[in-house]
Amino acid sequence: MTTERCPAAAGRGMSFCEGYLTVGVGVCIAGGILLGKIAPGVATTLDGMAIYVDEAPVISIPIALCLFFMMYPIMVKIDFAEVLQAGRTLKPVALTLFLNWAVKPFTMYALAAFFLGTLFLGFIGPDAVDHVKLPLGLNLDVGAEHGAGQVVLVDGVKMLEVPLWRSYLAGCILLGIAPCTAMVLVWGFLARGNDGHTLVMVAINSLTMLVLYGLLGGLLLGIGKLPVPWQALLLSIGIYVALPLVAGFVSRRWLIAAKGETWFRENFLHVLTPITISALLVTLVLLFSFKGEVILNNPLTILWIAVPLFLQTVLIFGLGYIASKVLGLTYESAAPTAMIGASNHFEVAIATSTMLYGLSSGAALATVVGVLIEVPVMLLLVKCCTRNRDWFPAASETESGFEARSRYGHSQRDDQPPGAGN
Repeated sequence: MTTERCPAAAGRGMSFCEGYLTVGVGVCIAGGILLGKIAPGVATTLDGMAIYVDEAPVISIPIALCLFFMMYPIMVKIDFAEVLQAGRTLKPVALTLFLNWAVKPFTMYALAAFFLGTLFLGFIGPDAVDHVKLPLGLNLDVGAEHGAGQVVLVDGVKMLEVPLWRSYLAGCILLGIAPCTAMVLVWGFLARGNDGHTLVMVAINSLTMLVLYGLLGGLLLGIGKLPVPWQALLLSIGIYVALPLVAGFVSRRWLIAAKGETWFRENFLHVLTPITISALLVTLVLLFSFKGEVILNNPLTILWIAVPLFLQTVLIFGLGYIASKVLGLTYESAAPTAMIGASNHFEVAIATSTMLYGLSSGAALATVVGVLIEVPVMLLLVKCCTRNRDWFPAASETESGFEARSRYGHSQRDDQPPGAGN
């Protein structure tokens, strides 16, 4: 199993990656908002490019394409032989799975429901509403109630009118059940963590998402009295996770058999990195072009949503880092273990919220806010890790054979950046 490296010299830490990621996200936000002001019909037109089922837009083609090219490069790196050996590092694997699936979704729901539905409700507006898509396959009459919403006509199309704060809650839920499976390679590298362990957990989380993303999403959305579009949830997992996972697995085996592992690692993976980044930037421009007017008119809305997302990130990171210390993990395993739980797979969350509720929904806006805070907050947590690495024993004192192979047993190129895009 191989990883790509970020071009940061050991003495300079994370200067290049930090500057690139921060500037790139900032430029996309500004560019998307500017595009929305200059050509407001562009994003609307792109959103109309969709696959329809029963006259309802189910899959946004531009978002689906962007997600595939963000996900495929990380999926093709996964060596499933290493995933099968991950049981030898039971503690970090078990801790990561526990944080991601038994803790994080529920703390996210609790924090978002408290802040958005109680503490900030007066600022958001108790009577403010949002219009979202009807769940796939659901045909209700105008005036019918469904969950916390009511069916209304908007420009001749049946929509579900729900409290605005609940729409924001839906976006937070979709973020909370989407553990990071790509950008965490960047965070792990910058913190000088165990790249092998990070990539193994990326593979395990990707496989786990196939089952638990839809189940937990349906459960928590239902508790929040929001539409539970089970068909659309399963379809989103199939398109946004399973498709690139299968494509990565098949193409990896074929390319290594045809060209050899050296060519695959040193040529093919290196070419994929700019493709991943470009797909992420295009997605951000598209989303912010549509949401730019809302952001400019209601800048405090971003703050209300950002507060629970920020607290969630710090909370899960703290739990992971402290638990790693209690379990006696090395720093090289503790850093990525905490970061995998803290960071979100915001691309899948954005795409799923767009497909389930619409590009103009409050849910989609909440997932976009996740992008806003992801980079700066995770960079702060990287610094927290590096400044406190002496809390943990040195890797050579406790690491298992598998950990040693993950860190030292694979040929790597230090001039290659890790795949970006969460």
